[in-house]
Amino acid sequence: MRIESAVTSVSWIPSEAIGGIMRAPFDLGPMHYDDPPADQIDDVQALARSGSVRFINHQRAWIEVENASIVGHGQSGRGWMGRTKLGFGSRMILYPTIAMPDLRSEPASSGQSVRFVQTTGGRPAIPLPRKLNRPPFVQIMPPIVWTTLALTIQADGSARHEVLGASPFPRHWIYDASGKLVSKVAVTDFGSWSGDIFGERTPWGSHDSPAFVTEVETALERELSQQIMRGGAKPQFRKLASGETLVEQGQAGAELFLLLDGVLSVDVDGQAIAEVGPGAILGERALLEGGLRTATLRAVTPCRVAVATAGQVSEEALAELAKGHRREET
Repeated sequence: MRIESAVTSVSWIPSEAIGGIMRAPFDLGPMHYDDPPADQIDDVQALARSGSVRFINHQRAWIEVENASIVGHGQSGRGWMGRTKLGFGSRMILYPTIAMPDLRSEPASSGQSVRFVQTTGGRPAIPLPRKLNRPPFVQIMPPIVWTTLALTIQADGSARHEVLGASPFPRHWIYDASGKLVSKVAVTDFGSWSGDIFGERTPWGSHDSPAFVTEVETALERELSQQIMRGGAKPQFRKLASGETLVEQGQAGAELFLLLDGVLSVDVDGQAIAEVGPGAILGERALLEGGLRTATLRAVTPCRVAVATAGQVSEEALAELAKGHRREET
């Protein structure tokens, strides 16, 4: 009996991922941010051809099982590099990108499971002049983007995936074998990527970058995040360093928070009860339950947060959101 499974990473550039002077080519043209990928991917090749994402790592593998033991295995995944869009308005030119060779380690088989590991990625073909954080201190060639995915398939038919590493930029979303969005690499760091990722500091050299992965937000949070970011009133933005507190339990507050990047710990009575990643909306219970914060929100990693007012989201939506956020009761 053959058992197959897959895991896919889709990488794209959100508008909040770039800061400082490097925003200028994106905000003014000719470079462009990406729209968020869909929550469900049914055709990886079609998405790769569309040019709407930066790159895709599609890890697909199979095992052959006889009498409850694995007797064969193989893999057929690959990477796709998207094309770089440059231009103004409707006049766009698609530039090719340079794919790096796909890396696959020898599958590790135990007789009851096989673990497959695949790294794919590449770089834009256009130059990216920038300062570096170490010699030679200036670089013209753009940095490499990549993800390293592991897929373990069990003889009983179950499978699990891991994100072993990823470039600090751009945003990486993870999809399961059915094509459903299930998790995200939580931290995007353009500065580290542009200043440190060259030479040996890639999987094609001797170094991979660890990936901090969090569960995907709810469908309601995704809907409300679009409302907050693209509605009438523009939100304010805050940056938090690791260990910094966004709000304290018991503190008065009337703002709603959308976590754009990073990981926040949700602490109740001094105990961490959850960690949330990009796309999470927090703070709604204070707006609904007397104006006091019901938890402390502390940055596990550097974070970027959009701060919205209560008027930007309906009370009905806030109440629905709060039903799933009573983490201290679970």
